[in-house]
Amino acid sequence: MTLVGVLSDTHGTLPLRAYEALADCDYIIHAGDIGDRSILAELGTLAPVAAVLGNNDFPEYGKDVSRFARPVIDGVRFLVAHYPRDVRISMFGNSAVAPGDPIPDICVHGHTHVPEIKFGAEVRPVKFIVCPGSVSRPRGGSVPSVAKIDIDDGRILQVRIETLDGKPTLSVGRGRAAE
Repeated sequence: MTLVGVLSDTHGTLPLRAYEALADCDYIIHAGDIGDRSILAELGTLAPVAAVLGNNDFPEYGKDVSRFARPVIDGVRFLVAHYPRDVRISMFGNSAVAPGDPIPDICVHGHTHVPEIKFGAEVRPVKFIVCPGSVSRPRGGSVPSVAKIDIDDGRILQVRIETLDGKPTLSVGRGRAAE
């Protein structure tokens, strides 16, 4: 089994509790508004990191950080972007997925600072759209949070939002494939 940690909107601050919350992850996704190169370096001490640029970022992170990331982790295809509109896929594709391209299983975005997991008919053709919220500047009455995704050999077992005190606030799946 592989545990993927997801965070967004650090805005130059990686709280110790966020770092600790991601310490058990095998892979980390940062959905933009990074704010400081050192954050990616710190996260990289825990696990491999895929990151995208947010509206407050500039190309200072190098060629591996751009508007979109498309990691395939343990057989699960991800599409990562900062803006929610950039991960919505129609039958005509979108700016990151052209018609005929493989459809991602999970789309991840940031920007709203509000944690959310969407699934079902609302997000088809993908299985999940996940926003981890923000670890540094939550909005909409939310608290600092990250998302965690359990996957195994191409199956999505569980998708959850955890507050930085480790309490799950929203969870989809219970150890079975969440299809």
